[in-house]
Formats: sequence, C-alpha cells, structure tokens
Amino acid sequence: MPSNHIDFNIDAAQGFGIYKNDKEAELLDYVSSVNISCGFHAADPLLIKEYLLKCKEKNLTIGAHIGFNDISGMGYRTMELSADEIEAIVLYQLGALSSFAKSYHMVIDHVRPHGAMYKLASENYDFSLAIAKAIKKFDKWLNYTCLDNQILDNVEAETGIVVNREVFIDKYYTPDFKVDWESQKFISEEDALNRIRTIMYSSQIKLGNGIFMPVKCDTLHFNTKNPNAVSLLKHAIEIVTPTPANYNKAEISGWV
Repeated sequence: MPSNHIDFNIDAAQGFGIYKNDKEAELLDYVSSVNISCGFHAADPLLIKEYLLKCKEKNLTIGAHIGFNDISGMGYRTMELSADEIEAIVLYQLGALSSFAKSYHMVIDHVRPHGAMYKLASENYDFSLAIAKAIKKFDKWLNYTCLDNQILDNVEAETGIVVNREVFIDKYYTPDFKVDWESQKFISEEDALNRIRTIMYSSQIKLGNGIFMPVKCDTLHFNTKNPNAVSLLKHAIEIVTPTPANYNKAEISGWV
C-alpha cells in the first residue's frame, strides 16, 4: 500500500561570510527537514542564526549538518581520525548548533554528516559507529541520518539509536546500490520524480543497470546545487506530502 508521507530534507547554511548559496532559502517552502551546517565544513555564526530563524518561521524540523574541520575544502576531503577525535568533533558541532537552537526555543531533531564524512560513514562501519556513539552520548533521542545500507542497519542494532535511512533523489546510483560520488551530474527531473513514485509505491529504487532493488527509506535528500532543485521540489510535493521522519514513524506506531 503506498504511503502518503515521507521526509524531504536539504542542507542549509552551506557557506560563510560573503560565500552563500541563495537557492537554499528558496527551497525551504517545499521541505520538511533542514540540515544546518555547524561551522566546521561551512557556516558562520550569523548564517547559522539566519537559517535557524527561517526554519522556525516555517515550522521546519532542524538537524545538525556535521562535517570534517575543513572549511577551505568545504568538507569534501577525507581525514583519518581516531575514535576520540571523531567523538570530539561531533560533540563540538552538536554543542554549537544546540546552544543556538536553545536560545531561540528550538530543538535539534537529527544529525546528518556532510561530504567526505557522509561518504566514509556509509562505507566504514567503525567510523559510522563512532559517529552514532557520539550522537547518543550527546542526546540518545537524536536521530542519525545516513545512506540506507547494511552498515546503517548494523549501527542501529549496536547502539539502539534511531536511524533515518536516506535516499538521494537526484544523484546517480551504481549497479551495486552505491551513490556515484564521482559524478557531478544529476539525473533528470523526470527520472527523479519517477524515483519518488517508485519508492513511495513499491519501496524500490532503479539502479544504474536498470534493475530495481528494494530500499528502506525514511527521508529523501534534495541537493541544493541541482539547477532544477526548485522545480523538482515543486513537482515532488504534488506526489507526496513532505513530513518529518519522526512524525512518520510515530504515525506508523499509532502514537499520533
């Protein structure tokens, strides 16, 4: 039976100083969750405040968009860190965003890695586990958003933390169900909308070889760098109502 609800998320505050992506603000009217950068790979205090207040005005769920301490490389360069270092940078960024959010009577709902941190978390169990443990140490009620695969399943089983399984709605997937990180191109708007329909109606995703594969999906990620992002989201909300992942899970359990 098709679902009528799923989470739509985007990244925000992906800049600093005079370097900003103005399209992010245009997309806020069409999503249910926003991942706000925490100052390591992107964002500065004023930009964080700006997007927190925009999200509050639109009643959007907010999450911490955490990354490596690499603002000059926008967090796309991999760093080799010990478990203690991973814990430290996760807690530091959660603390920064949480203090801002608390000041405006807001709460963080979830945590989503960025760039090289996201890629490593989706491929390396120990790294992903270290992130999850740090999140749990900060607040056991925070959700951990990452790519749907066996690693995330194992992390959830090991830590007991709630995970949001994510699908990239506009990126290419390889035949072995991995995101094609090397490609800078986005799939067409028509293909992205068909991907949403397939996920909603049959819980499957079409891979690079044309084969359909079962997928568990709590949230769909829309890339703000996609030149068709606004149009894609406008049409996407005609297919399904975007609602936060936590709400959807509560609704399924009967608690709403």
